[in-house]
Amino acid sequence: MARPLLQVALDHSDLKGAIKAAVSVGDVVDVIEAGTVCLLQVGSELVEVLRNLFPEKTIVADTKCADAGGTVAKNNAEKGADWMTCICCATIPTMKAALKAIKEVRGDKGEIQVELYGDWTYEQAQQWLDAGISQAIYHQSRDALLAGETWGEKDLNKVKKLIEMGFRVSVTGGLSTDTLKLFKGVDVFTFIAGRGITEAKDPAAAAQAFKDEIARIWG
Repeated sequence: MARPLLQVALDHSDLKGAIKAAVSVGDVVDVIEAGTVCLLQVGSELVEVLRNLFPEKTIVADTKCADAGGTVAKNNAEKGADWMTCICCATIPTMKAALKAIKEVRGDKGEIQVELYGDWTYEQAQQWLDAGISQAIYHQSRDALLAGETWGEKDLNKVKKLIEMGFRVSVTGGLSTDTLKLFKGVDVFTFIAGRGITEAKDPAAAAQAFKDEIARIWG
């Protein structure tokens, strides 16, 4: 069982704030995510800046793409994105087009991640695998967390099932260092944290605390 990676989500509404946060933690984390809201505000310029700042890091464009997969993936890949997200309700042709485009630009580094929101089935998940997509992101949405939902056994069971199917599963949504122990013994690919890192008094120290706890639990 490999040690999980740590990804920071730049959940900002402005380019300046996103870049400031990235600079503060970029040397600590493994993966840097251009967040959805900021991408909607400034476009793939955010991806380009992140790639220039961190040429050796994995950069994710969290587009939650639902259509025009090939075009969106090509645009972000050319700016430097290694991975891009598609929403789980996107059609298989959209996901295939996105995967083809990102690999044409980024080679073997290029991957598509399926973001799991709302209703989805394991039958759909098998179709994603059959299409060549092997990354999934299990998500507790901000709205669900604000409504009082918390991580629990039902979430862990779904994560484990996806891993058993052959996915590399990342998890995100209201994570803290205390949450990580819930996943002990689970082969999580990446933990994705946003405000839990970027809004801390010392973001770099917060990111390091995540890394230290991951190392403690997974060795």
